Amino acid sequence: MSPVPAPVRAWVGLGANLGDARQTLREAVQALASLSGCRLAAVSSLWRSAPVDAAGPHFFNAVAALDTTLAPLALLRALQAIELAHGRERPYRNAPRTLDLDLLLYGELRQDDPVLTLPHPRAHERAFVLAPLAELSPELAWPGRDATPARLLPLVQDQAVERLAGLWI
Repeated sequence: MSPVPAPVRAWVGLGANLGDARQTLREAVQALASLSGCRLAAVSSLWRSAPVDAAGPHFFNAVAALDTTLAPLALLRALQAIELAHGRERPYRNAPRTLDLDLLLYGELRQDDPVLTLPHPRAHERAFVLAPLAELSPELAWPGRDATPARLLPLVQDQAVERLAGLWI
């Protein structure tokens, strides 16, 4: 019998701006919590942000921490399956969406290939990622950068992001 691999902390960005986005994000968190080989460790507050490099309604965003034994590509495929189950379409880059699940970080792994780039190539430039990530783990080491979410967040202060009050999940 092969030993079970030690869990890795993965960080997932959640976003939605079509339909009942809040409810879709609640359902996505439930789906993450029920993924085989994963344990939902934490979920940020709900945040609202304007689209970046796109048109459309404001987004609702959050970040979730998963402890997972899934390999990075298997986790990505699981995230994409959850997106598809919630009607995700990809008609063009940065299109409005019913659900977006981005694998932001996978432990300290650095990877750059056509299917998956880790850390996520633009996450460190997005307030809607950094604000909820800083809420959960402000001093998280960013692989390949001498930075943390708390130190990166002031660099994107021109991007409006608002933490919404109250429990959402």
